[in-house]
Amino acid sequence: MSGHSKWSTIKHKKAATDARRGKMFSKILKEITVAARLGGADPKGNPRLRTALLEAKSNSVPGDNIDRAIKKGTGELESAVYEEIVYEGYGPGGVAVLVEAATDNRNRTTAEIRHAFARNGGNLGESGCVAWMFNRRGYFAIDSGTMDEEKFMDLALELGADDVAIEEDVYEIYTTMEDFVSVQEELERRGIPLAASELAMVPQTTIDVPRDKVSQVLRLVEALEDQDDAQKVWANLNIDEKVLEEQSR
Repeated sequence: MSGHSKWSTIKHKKAATDARRGKMFSKILKEITVAARLGGADPKGNPRLRTALLEAKSNSVPGDNIDRAIKKGTGELESAVYEEIVYEGYGPGGVAVLVEAATDNRNRTTAEIRHAFARNGGNLGESGCVAWMFNRRGYFAIDSGTMDEEKFMDLALELGADDVAIEEDVYEIYTTMEDFVSVQEELERRGIPLAASELAMVPQTTIDVPRDKVSQVLRLVEALEDQDDAQKVWANLNIDEKVLEEQSR
């Protein structure tokens, strides 16, 4: 899980400082559109939409853009119809990679994802080749400045957390997929601000990435994330924290 959390932290820092912000907005808005199409425009009855809206809020996505994305999902505004696809493959050093995509052109997206894997030392695999290594779990990140460690541990116990992690900048709570919505609602009720919340594909075990493979692995993950139709990229990587910080500069 440290692979998931550390990489998420690095991505969060990068998104706030580089040109990926606009692309990140597009992905969030696409997720809002898909969520509204599948579950309706009311976030109270649509957990996926509520999660997408929280992500939009935490990333300062403009409200007008959010409203348009919801209306595209409900059919009030014209929009492409997106198909959801999961791609699976391997990266340098045997790292397992999952890509969750939403596309209006499967052939184009498949070709682009395959090319991204090949160009960065990876291989696109068959369906099911790595998915078994991951479990869908609820993930919440709370800024460590919000409370002290003891209070956080008490909170996690009260919430019935499945697991926790304490990182440099955030406290993390993991839940079962079934408990995600109830924990999210309880955190909202308590007024606890979230640095991130999502239904994450968390690896059952991680693989240590050798120092000489780190830059290549990160290039692959970043190349996949840069694909317009890739919504989320998950990997079972585990990278030494100091090396990861060096790569993020």
